[in-house]
Amino acid sequence: MAVLPSMNLSHAGLEKVLEQSVSSHLTWLQPYPESSSHDLIKCSPEKGSSPREPSLHSTGGEDRQTLLLPLGSQPCLHGFVRKTEAAKVMFPSTNTLLVSQADSEPAAHAPGQIPWSCTGAVLNLVCSQFSKGVYAIFGFYERRTVNMLTSFCGALHVCFITPSFPVETSNQFVLQLRPELQDALISVIEHYSWQKFVYIYDADRGLSVLQKVLDTAAEKNWQVTAVNILTTTEEGYRVLFQELEKKKERLVVVDCESERLNIILNKVVLIIKLEKNGNGYHYILANMGFMDIDLTKFRESGANVTGFQLVNYTDTVPARIMQQWRNNDAREHPRVDWKRPKATSQLKSHPELYLCPQYTSALTYDGVRVMAEAFQNLRRQRIDISRRGNAGDCLANPAVPWGQGIDIQRALQQVRFEGLSGNVQFNEKGRRTNYTLHVIEMKHDGIRKIGYWNEDEKLVPIAVDTQSGNESTSLQNRTYIVTTILEDPYVMLKKNANQFEGNERYEGYCVELAAEIAKHVGYHYRLEIVRDGKYGARDPDTKTWNGMVGELVYGRADVAVAPLTITLVREEVIDFSKPFMSLGISIMIKKPQKSKPGVFSFLDPLAYEIWMCIVFAYIGVSVVLFLVSRFSPYEWHTEEFEEGRDQPANDQTNEFGIFNSLWFSLGAFMQQGCDISPRSLSGRIVGGVWWFFTLIIISSYTANLAAFLTVERMVSPIESAEDLAKQTEIAYGTLEAGSTKEFFRRSKIAVFEKMWTYMKSAEPSVFVRTTEEGMIRVRKSKGKYAYLLESTMNEYIEQRKPCDTMKVGGNLDSKGYGIATPKGSALRNPVNLAVLKLNEQGLLDKLKNKWWYDKGECGSGGGDSKVSPSPVNLAVLKLSEQGVLDKLKSKWWYDKGECGSKDSGSKDKTSALSLSNVAGVFYILIGGLGLAMLVALIEFCYKSRSESKRMKQSINEAIRTSTLPRPAAAGGSGENGRVVSHDFPKSMQTIPCMSHSTGMSLGATGL
Repeated sequence: MAVLPSMNLSHAGLEKVLEQSVSSHLTWLQPYPESSSHDLIKCSPEKGSSPREPSLHSTGGEDRQTLLLPLGSQPCLHGFVRKTEAAKVMFPSTNTLLVSQADSEPAAHAPGQIPWSCTGAVLNLVCSQFSKGVYAIFGFYERRTVNMLTSFCGALHVCFITPSFPVETSNQFVLQLRPELQDALISVIEHYSWQKFVYIYDADRGLSVLQKVLDTAAEKNWQVTAVNILTTTEEGYRVLFQELEKKKERLVVVDCESERLNIILNKVVLIIKLEKNGNGYHYILANMGFMDIDLTKFRESGANVTGFQLVNYTDTVPARIMQQWRNNDAREHPRVDWKRPKATSQLKSHPELYLCPQYTSALTYDGVRVMAEAFQNLRRQRIDISRRGNAGDCLANPAVPWGQGIDIQRALQQVRFEGLSGNVQFNEKGRRTNYTLHVIEMKHDGIRKIGYWNEDEKLVPIAVDTQSGNESTSLQNRTYIVTTILEDPYVMLKKNANQFEGNERYEGYCVELAAEIAKHVGYHYRLEIVRDGKYGARDPDTKTWNGMVGELVYGRADVAVAPLTITLVREEVIDFSKPFMSLGISIMIKKPQKSKPGVFSFLDPLAYEIWMCIVFAYIGVSVVLFLVSRFSPYEWHTEEFEEGRDQPANDQTNEFGIFNSLWFSLGAFMQQGCDISPRSLSGRIVGGVWWFFTLIIISSYTANLAAFLTVERMVSPIESAEDLAKQTEIAYGTLEAGSTKEFFRRSKIAVFEKMWTYMKSAEPSVFVRTTEEGMIRVRKSKGKYAYLLESTMNEYIEQRKPCDTMKVGGNLDSKGYGIATPKGSALRNPVNLAVLKLNEQGLLDKLKNKWWYDKGECGSGGGDSKVSPSPVNLAVLKLSEQGVLDKLKSKWWYDKGECGSKDSGSKDKTSALSLSNVAGVFYILIGGLGLAMLVALIEFCYKSRSESKRMKQSINEAIRTSTLPRPAAAGGSGENGRVVSHDFPKSMQTIPCMSHSTGMSLGATGL
């Protein structure tokens, strides 16, 4: 719903440019055939119909978004209408309120037009159109109707977009396209060091500029003479300037529109000619269209004139739009010489201004684009703004506002792009912000740009030879706001920050990255910490963005250099560069305390099942040794007693009774020795395999014990997201406003859905406001809270004192940090190219190593040029956030694998030896024992056969005789007495099983 004021271009050219500027939201544009008094353009919303076959007369349902743009009273090639008092036109067949320009004569209003002074008629038109479902009002106002219009729009929640002079209002439903001029004007006055001057103003434009000048004059002791020329005639102008000349008042500020300015300046020229000397005359024009004014005669007079130019047609975007506009006009009207300039000094010295519209027309063009961008964003975000049924009565008491009006207001306020009037964006009050005004000066030697003004740097004078019309100069002409967040190690305040100013107060990864980006792109910037300390999330109730994303969306910042994750929902409202850092969601827990050694910690190197098997092996070996010693005849021998004792006949003994067998096995296991050793082959086999078993076990124990003594053992209660999900003892949460929370909220993976269900219902809340708060909660929770955050931050905190946190498990997803810019920002492509260049140069890796590991406190650690939300990019981001990509990889890599599931790895860096590690030794031991028993049986049979031959007995009798108890075997002399074997002399006898360390046993001496 809009109205275009007069423009210095033709109907056809305007139609084509508007069609291309809003074609992404509006389907077609063509002259409206039913109007006899106005040429209109009708724009219908895209609804699947052909652009060439629209329905012109539908007024219900979907046609409630119809947009009518009156282009003036009479079509012409160079201008549509004369700029005079505004009027309002209402077409009953549509639901759109139209604001147009009327003819100069009060009685010459076209049918249906109502003068602005008739506020009652204007009120009736507003109410009539509101009841029919008007979406917004676009047009001019003047001093007598502005309060009524803004009040009704605020009460009814209908937005009013206007290129008129700015007014002081707290009404959020009024969007003012024209920037405020008072601060820039005061900066220029201070630049020229004026102390006494005359301020000529038109009260119809309001008194806000005058009030600001008078307030400043009181502070700086200026002498200001204010003159209101609202009702002054041409003769009155002559008298006024003659009076000023008599008082030698030659420093004058003129605050009025272009038409009245031309009249005033012509009178000034006449006065100057009478004096025949223009030296000392200096006029500052408080108007944003310096190039719209014909200053040919003024230049010849020798006086100085300074003014402001909002539209810079040498910039890339305006030059492209105007060239496209002229090409369209040339095709529609081939007989017109579009190259013929007007006879003005500006056009002769600045050929780029040929046939360019005035700044009010440029503001109107930008206003139409603001609406097109806003409705396109609403459609992309699937916000329903359609009216259903009667909109109601605007005169109801109390007023019933339109429910969807606030959505349209937010969408309009969030629009940002580079238009004809430069950077178009609005603050929370609906006023233009972050704009640049070019300061132009005209002297006798010509027109030149002497500087520029913006909200950050104020007036910045420039040398003439440094001026350039390319895009890089345009970037350098203003200071960009870089929003960021205090987050170690990305952005930190220096310890002595109060001794510095501006960007020098900060240090960190993103601080250096922002400096490198600015150096490569070539712009000035100022770091600002985000006010609410949040990264950026959309409130589901109010549908507004907070954090750094909100700063960009609502035009309070130009760039976001911070650990801002690239996500689908953010990509829909802002633009991201290529990732400057890759990461994923990880788990932070409190580092487990080093386990204190217990009384029996010496048993840890071997698993408990091994110890049990060793005990059983010891008993088994002892029993087998006892059995084979009993069966084998070679273990039996005759005792030799000391002199004086009676020696019984056939007294044989066996040293390996059950207790001596146990003692022999224990001594061998402890790597000690005894004075007894097996004599038979079977007994020696048992002893050999037991010694081999002991060698392997003791060596393995010793090696693993050394590792246990040197490696710090910490038992982590959790190792993965699955461990977190299947328990409730340890709470876990995320940042309350950020991409990590959005990941769990949108994920379709069962584990993450279970975790999200727990987190959103947990009491007390498991969400934290800042990463620092989450880190403190982890440290104070005594292991009962786990914090889910980006892996890069997790790794950094792990390297900071008191070194009591740790990252466990792998990353839950894969994503990246990007530098963000508002939609349509001119910085998007240069910033993206700068990131790619820094990555190729290896500077990004150097920065990470510097701030993560080189400055660590816990020891060393490890080490397309456009980014636009195309459907493919958005689809990939959405699949990644939903976990579909991980599912596909698991399906085709592992689920369909032919080599078993992937190994998850061991949880402990140093673990106890399990039975499987030494099972082979037990197998050898069992095999040896079996072999020994077989050999013992063979020995027994062989000895029995030999005895049967010697004693001339049958084999059965010999076996039976061999198995009878031997006298010497009875009693305890073989076990506990002093046993003297006949195989050795008495002098070599020792106490049985004397320690190996004494060096006295037979085993030790080798005898």
